[in-house]
Amino acid sequence: MTPDAMTETGPAPSTASRAVQIACRNVWKVFGRNAEDFLRRSNAPSNDELTAANLIGAVRAVSLDVHRGEIFVIMGLSGSGKSTLVRCLSRLIEPTAGEVIFEGRDLLKATERELIEIRRHKMGMVFQHFALLPHQTVLGNVAFPLAVQGVTRAAREKRAREIIELVGLKGRELYFPRQLSGGQQQRVGIARSLAVEPEIWFLDEPFSALDPLIRREMQDEFLRLQNMLQKTILFITHDFDEAIRLADRIAIMKDGEIIQTGTPEDLVTRPATDYVREFTRDVQRAKVISARALMQPAAPGGANEYAGRVAAGAKIASFAAQIVAAGRPFAVIDGDGQILGEIAPQGVIDLLAGHGAAR
Repeated sequence: MTPDAMTETGPAPSTASRAVQIACRNVWKVFGRNAEDFLRRSNAPSNDELTAANLIGAVRAVSLDVHRGEIFVIMGLSGSGKSTLVRCLSRLIEPTAGEVIFEGRDLLKATERELIEIRRHKMGMVFQHFALLPHQTVLGNVAFPLAVQGVTRAAREKRAREIIELVGLKGRELYFPRQLSGGQQQRVGIARSLAVEPEIWFLDEPFSALDPLIRREMQDEFLRLQNMLQKTILFITHDFDEAIRLADRIAIMKDGEIIQTGTPEDLVTRPATDYVREFTRDVQRAKVISARALMQPAAPGGANEYAGRVAAGAKIASFAAQIVAAGRPFAVIDGDGQILGEIAPQGVIDLLAGHGAAR
């Protein structure tokens, strides 16, 4: 690809213009006796106060919005509360306090029957352990949630075959899980969760048990599917490299709280706390920082001096080799091809060497 042909746009368009698909307001999950009474009596208790009362604050005062069609990654170290939070959002675990708003209604006020219907028809879930039915074929596993819905056999198998082809397993419909590799089993789990055409998709460390090469392959597959389906996704991981590759936005959790939420570039270039700074310290900045963040004002009359053009959202890593080889600035352009600024080879070299600082 020549520099002039570069049209990479980087992250998806800003989520601010998209409708909110799911949100939570001041959600708490506290384990222990009389946790609800304690929260009613206390005003945002600290972890020390909870510990003194023999309580564990797994999720503490979390509020967030997830927009339609975005990949929202929740990450943190083991025990940070990320899996508990996602289970609260789907009510697999009952929050101790707060609101979970899905399509304008508080899920915590839904009846058990209503909640079952929402999960069956509007939510898809994929977990680290594939939980496939060993006595069922690939076709049977993928069709299973449709069988639970009461869909006729012909209709559910037709839909299952479509999804199996979508995830790249056509020809293995009659295989059993034991006959599949780990990556193939995970594809079956993904296909099963997509069979009901969910409006929101929860994925809890879905690739963490896979070997690195298979994990990368599954990330590629995941991005391909998202490009076609545009699902609203909450994705849990403890791997920041995975998060920055997949996420539109990331929320970092620590001790049950969300410390910072932002795009991968926000977190790397503007960490809100020392914890976030330490968390992102080893990230390859060239994979995260965009041309827009590194550009300088365009020189007057310099349009003919540019060695190439690059989209404002393109990551530095995607064009670093070309600009360094050219030895001349690139124009940074918007979606209409208008020049926004310029980026110099030395700025890219400094960033790659660990000396550069993006605005």
